[in-house]
Amino acid sequence: MKQSLLIALMLFACSFTLKAHQLSTAYLNLEADSTEQLKLSGSWQVAVGDLEQKIPFDLNQDNVITWQEIKTKQPAIISYLSKHLSTVQSAEPCLLSYNGELKVDSHFNQSYIDVPVQIVCPSASAAITLKYTALFDIDSNHKAIAAVANSSRVFSQNKQAQVINFNKSSYSDTFTEYVYQGVLHIWMGVDHILFLVALLLTCVLVRNDKRWQGINSKKKIAVDTAWIITAFTLAHSITLTATALELVSPNSRWVELGIAISVLFAALNNIWPLIVRLGWVTFAFGLLHGMGFASVLGELGLSSNYQLMSILAFNLGVELGQLAILAVCLPLLIAMRNYDWYKKWVMPVGSVAIALIALQWSIERF
Repeated sequence: MKQSLLIALMLFACSFTLKAHQLSTAYLNLEADSTEQLKLSGSWQVAVGDLEQKIPFDLNQDNVITWQEIKTKQPAIISYLSKHLSTVQSAEPCLLSYNGELKVDSHFNQSYIDVPVQIVCPSASAAITLKYTALFDIDSNHKAIAAVANSSRVFSQNKQAQVINFNKSSYSDTFTEYVYQGVLHIWMGVDHILFLVALLLTCVLVRNDKRWQGINSKKKIAVDTAWIITAFTLAHSITLTATALELVSPNSRWVELGIAISVLFAALNNIWPLIVRLGWVTFAFGLLHGMGFASVLGELGLSSNYQLMSILAFNLGVELGQLAILAVCLPLLIAMRNYDWYKKWVMPVGSVAIALIALQWSIERF
C-alpha cells in the first residue's frame, strides 16, 4: 500500500508541469506630452500566443504564424483593444486612437505585438480613470503592467479600473503597488515556494544514527529556522537590488536553471543528507533566487521617480509573502515532527515529489 502511494506520488510529480515565472503579461506604456490637453502616446504590447486565443492569426492553418498574417489582422486587433481599453476624465470619455503600424517586440523570449495607442483628454491636470479588461476572460491570472507618465500600475482581474492623478505624488500608490506585487510573486513563484518547503521539511528534525528524529526543543527549531530564513532573505535581497539597479546582468536562462537545481538539491538532501547545516548553502542558493525575483521586477519596471523605493517595496512584499508561507507551514511541521509516519513517509515522499518536479524544470531550462 505504501509503495503504491509512493509510486503514485512520483508519477503525479512527473506529470505535473509548473511554470514558475512566465505568466500571461501585457504592457501598456504611455508618455505624456506637454500641452493644454492631456495627450498620452505609446503602445500596448501583448504576446502573440495570448492574443491568438481571441483573434485567429494562422490563416492557412499551417501551425506557423507569420508577421504578414498578423498585419492582415490589424483591424481586428484594434477593434478588440478598443473594446477593452477606456479612459474617463471628469465623467467624460477621452478620445482613444490607434494610428500607426503594428510592430514586433519580445519579452522573455516570447514574441509580442506592439499596437500604437494615443489617448487625448480635455484637461492636462485632472485625474483620469483608466480601465483595462483584455484577456481576463481566458486567463484569470493575466495582468497588464502599465507605465503611465510617472505612474506605475498593474491591472489584473480584480483591479481592472485605476485612478491616475497627475497632480498628486504617486509615492504611496507606487509603494503599495510594488509591495503587493512582491507578495504576489512569491506566492505564484512555485519554484521559490518549493525551495522553502524543502528546507522546512527537515527544520523540525535532527539526524542521529543515520535516522531522522523529531527535535524536542521548539526554541531550537525556531533558532534553526530563523537562521535559514535569514540567510535566504539576506542573499536574495542583495542580488535582487544589485540586478534591479543593473549593477550585475546575469543570464536569465542560467539563473532559472540554477533555481531549479537549488530546489532539486534541497529536496535530495532531505533523502540523502550531504549537508546538515544548511545556512551557508541556503545563502548561496538565495543569491540565485534574488536574481529570479529581479527578473520579475524588471518586467514590472521601476517607477521613474522612485526607483530605489520601488526595489525596497518589492523586496518587502517578497519578505511578507515568505513570512506568510512560514507562518502556515512551520506550526504544521512542528505538530507532526514526532510521528513516525512523518519521518518515514511524509517528509521523504514530499521531498521525492519536489525533487521530481525540480528535475523536470532543470531539463526544461537546460
